[in-house]
Formats: sequence, structure tokens, C-alpha cells
Amino acid sequence: MQTASSRIRIVIAKPGLDGHDRGVKVVARALRDAGFEVIYTGLHQTPEQIVETAIQEDADAVGLSVLSGAHMTLFPRVLALLAERGADDIVVFGGGIIPDPDIPELERLGVAAVFTPGATMESIVEWVRSNVAGANA
Repeated sequence: MQTASSRIRIVIAKPGLDGHDRGVKVVARALRDAGFEVIYTGLHQTPEQIVETAIQEDADAVGLSVLSGAHMTLFPRVLALLAERGADDIVVFGGGIIPDPDIPELERLGVAAVFTPGATMESIVEWVRSNVAGANA
């Protein structure tokens, strides 16, 4: 069992003007219930706010949820800001309404995984366990 200091810390964020948060709250709860430390930033976050939170919270990962169609702008902006701040070791993954043709480009840009509607909570939890290293893991 992980100690509190070694638990994987994940910032979950809703960037942009998207106002639908039911799905992201379900994901955040599933991750929390699986033993991860989850910091949910709430709606209408700017990429700058998300990156600042991730750095302040010493996050291991950032999960972005976008339903608005702005994923090709918002995801790369978060990645660029993390790199500018020397925090590009923070794993970025995302989900939402993201067309299949956009996923390879997001992955090429550095998004580690994209979960679309129909992804199970179990698959997301297992992906995080396998792909995000905790502070002392």
C-alpha cells in the first residue's frame, strides 16, 4: 500500500468554456476511489491556471476533459506551458468528445492517452496505474 507521501497526485481540469462536468466528476471520483490523490480544479480553467495548479500541487499527472471541441488548442497549450515551466515530466492525459482523427495528433504533441466516451473507469484507473509514476513509487 502506498503512503500518503507516495500516492500518485492527479490534477483533473476542465479547460476553456465547456460547462459540462458530470463525466469529469465521475472520472475524478473513480480515480480517488482507486487510491489516487485527486485535485479537481472545477469549470472554466485557463491553461495557465491548470499548469499553475499542477506545479503548486506537485502533480504527477494532469487529466484534461474537453467537450467543447477546443481540444486541439487547449491540450497543446497546457503541454507548452508545462514545458516552459520545466514541468514537462508531468504526464498529461485527456478525454471527452475528441474525434478519432485528432487523437494521433494529440499523442504526437505529447498527450499520453486520450479516453473517449465509452471508456470504462477501470480502463482509466489501470492506465494511470501503469503509466504514471508516484513521487516515491
